[in-house]
Amino acid sequence: MSDDGKKTLGLMSGSRSGNVKQSFSHGRTKNVVVETKRKRVVVPKPGAAKPAAPGAVRGGDPARRPAGISDAEMERRLKAVQSAKARETEDVARRAQEDLEREAERNRRREEQEAKERELREREERTQAKIAAEEQKKREAEAAVMRAAAPPPTPEERAAKTGVLRNKVSEPVRREEPARPSRNKGREDNRRSGKLTVNQASAGNDGRHRSMASMKRKQERARQKAMGGVVEREKIIRDVQVPDAIMVQELANRMAERVADVVKSLMQMGMMVTQNQTIDQDTAELIVEEFGHKIVRVSDADVEDVIDQVVDSPEDLKPRAPIITVMGHVDHGKTSLLDAIRNARVVSGEAGGITQHIGAYQVEQNGDLLTFLDTPGHAAFTSMRSRGAQVTDIVILVVAADDAVMPQTIEAIAHAKAANVPMIVAINKIDRPAADSQKVRTDLLQHEVIVEQMSGEVQDVEVSATTGQGLDQLLEAIALQSEILELKANPSRAASGAVIEAQLDVGRGPVATVLVQNGTLKLGDIFVVGEQWGKVRALISDSGERIKTAGPSTPIEVLGLNGTPEAGDVLNVVETEA
Repeated sequence: MSDDGKKTLGLMSGSRSGNVKQSFSHGRTKNVVVETKRKRVVVPKPGAAKPAAPGAVRGGDPARRPAGISDAEMERRLKAVQSAKARETEDVARRAQEDLEREAERNRRREEQEAKERELREREERTQAKIAAEEQKKREAEAAVMRAAAPPPTPEERAAKTGVLRNKVSEPVRREEPARPSRNKGREDNRRSGKLTVNQASAGNDGRHRSMASMKRKQERARQKAMGGVVEREKIIRDVQVPDAIMVQELANRMAERVADVVKSLMQMGMMVTQNQTIDQDTAELIVEEFGHKIVRVSDADVEDVIDQVVDSPEDLKPRAPIITVMGHVDHGKTSLLDAIRNARVVSGEAGGITQHIGAYQVEQNGDLLTFLDTPGHAAFTSMRSRGAQVTDIVILVVAADDAVMPQTIEAIAHAKAANVPMIVAINKIDRPAADSQKVRTDLLQHEVIVEQMSGEVQDVEVSATTGQGLDQLLEAIALQSEILELKANPSRAASGAVIEAQLDVGRGPVATVLVQNGTLKLGDIFVVGEQWGKVRALISDSGERIKTAGPSTPIEVLGLNGTPEAGDVLNVVETEA
């Protein structure tokens, strides 16, 4: 039922009426004519005839034909069916005949191809047989030439062969025959073909110069090919030294492997690198193990351990100058005191009057040389001051009389004690009105520095860098302390020393201020310093002069490094660059 209570479209039960009332929305209706079409059912009649037997009337039984088809139409249809079947039979026969023809054609072509190949093989066999026959004739001709060239046996030789002893009979003098041409004259090039000459090694092919190793490998391959096969070389397992970082090409050279193979292995591991790129130690270990070698891990610091340390005999040791380091708090007058000693105004060249770098100077006193190291006193340079205390023999602790002991003074005392170096206390600025040297001595007691006036062993001298008061007493104390130490070194051995400071100078390259501790450093020496190395190109003294040699306890500027070393690195001279 619809929403408006009216019946939907449909047929009334039991009614054959052709009109149907159709309802729409809003009360609209419409009469529709419906036509009912029945399906025709054909029922065979009880007296219908059976299918016609062979020989029946052409065109079939009229009673079995579809309605409205005449005998002529039925006959045309039968003829069409028969002609279609005949054409289908002809098509099948034609296709079978074409398949047979194609198969015969393929067999004929295959036989022609086999005949051609057989003829070609027979021709090659005939050619090879002909070549073999010619070579055999050539060998027989050479053998005949050799037999003809051999001198006839002497009667003694014939008697020795037959076992019959005969008396020696003077033989007639033979006439000299013209010398036959040597059979090896034409084969000289072949005999020398396997030799490697300087011209062959240097000329190369197409202007390309081949190395001697490349030529040898080529000859080895040709020899193995002539022997009938490639002989596999035995794998050589090497101990490969690998630092913290190594270049791919250098790693391949150390393993004696091809660079392309190493790069290929790295790419298979997912690293797209070239032969000039650097890989870390762990990656290099994987590559070394993959190629079947053994890795030896080394660090840059191990280079110094590899260098042989020479043990000096007591006969070779000679006295050397003491190395004195000036330490103290900032603005307590360290550089000014050193200026007063060497009569030079170095402090005026520093920024703001504060020493920025470790300086090294040599001073002559009564015919003896003294080497002074001036360390920065500012707190920012604590590490530099620590390095300065490691290479010194005597420490001069500068304390201002009007300022007493300060934090960096305590640090200097700690560095001197850590280096186990004797100390001399220089109480500076004694000319100031507020100077109190006794307070300085008392403050030093708190840090276990007991001076001689307090019944201790540490020498103390009251000085003034401005007026020059007490400088002679300070130099005498230094001379006394150096005599007690009995400082000696061997100047005849290869040089070793320590880097006081290093910087990159525009125009001169990396420059290192080195304090030679043992041996003699000369022009042209090859040295290793920390992670850097180089060859001495120039030696410049503290006065700016170029010198050729630098003995023990000599501060020197060295040019010729490949990089800038760190302050405190150890310098060692080696025999070769290897």
